[in-house]
Amino acid sequence: MFKKIIPILLAAVLLVIPIRAHADVAVGDTVATLGANLTAEQREQMLREMGATDDTMIIEVTNEEEHEFLGGIIPKAKIGTRAISSSMLTFSEEGTGIVVQTNNISWVTPEMYTNALITAGLSDASVYITAPFSVSGTAALTGIMKAFQVSTGETVDEDVVRIANEEMVTTAELGEDIGNDEANALTATIKEKIAAESPTTAAEVKTIVLNTAQELNITLTDSQVETLTDLFHRMLDLNIDWDRISNELEKAGDRISDFLQSEQGQNFLESLRDIFNRIIDAIRSFFS
Repeated sequence: MFKKIIPILLAAVLLVIPIRAHADVAVGDTVATLGANLTAEQREQMLREMGATDDTMIIEVTNEEEHEFLGGIIPKAKIGTRAISSSMLTFSEEGTGIVVQTNNISWVTPEMYTNALITAGLSDASVYITAPFSVSGTAALTGIMKAFQVSTGETVDEDVVRIANEEMVTTAELGEDIGNDEANALTATIKEKIAAESPTTAAEVKTIVLNTAQELNITLTDSQVETLTDLFHRMLDLNIDWDRISNELEKAGDRISDFLQSEQGQNFLESLRDIFNRIIDAIRSFFS
């Protein structure tokens, strides 16, 4: 099921409470995480690409830390023996939400990271995830959370971070079968419904999963339904602020809407229309 995984950012975080504020960090502060197995040349490459400055806090993530937090989610052989990829966390103004960009990440999409980071409790930050060559991207979330904890001094609930990692992997796997956009929409909408309906039992969660899939015209197998039901039911037992999740997901949706209404977004949509029109013309020419 998993594509070849080159281990990337991951780290153990000591836990106590969910993230709520940015402690002593200021807007614009940055922290970079680097895989401990990067060569010296690759380290410099990553720092240049991420735009690190003399004021950027730099921390390392080891392969041992990767295994500690992905154990039980991904087979050890899939995690591998090297920590490679890097990330940059930049704190932004309150209310701006989470913005994620990726480079050389082949399996986990920016939307999957956004969804998982919202579950883990991060807010009001831009995140850039990259590697010197193509990697799957499954382990980056916990590295980002380590960056948050180290830079702010705040603690993160280990169980919440672990299940956020699991959510990201589950969504990526689901995306292989139903499409990434559909998988992202499904998991985000399920979380919004959980926030609105406050289910307490696995049966109620399963009803939300089934109804959401039907509303989005997504066909799930029995196994996929059970996997999603189990995942989100276990989330109910954790210290997760569902109102905050709903608000953060709304911010993410607003950014997409604002983009599509902007001049850049309209140009993007127009280019898509041109592409589809050329495809249709080519098909017509083929059959004429």
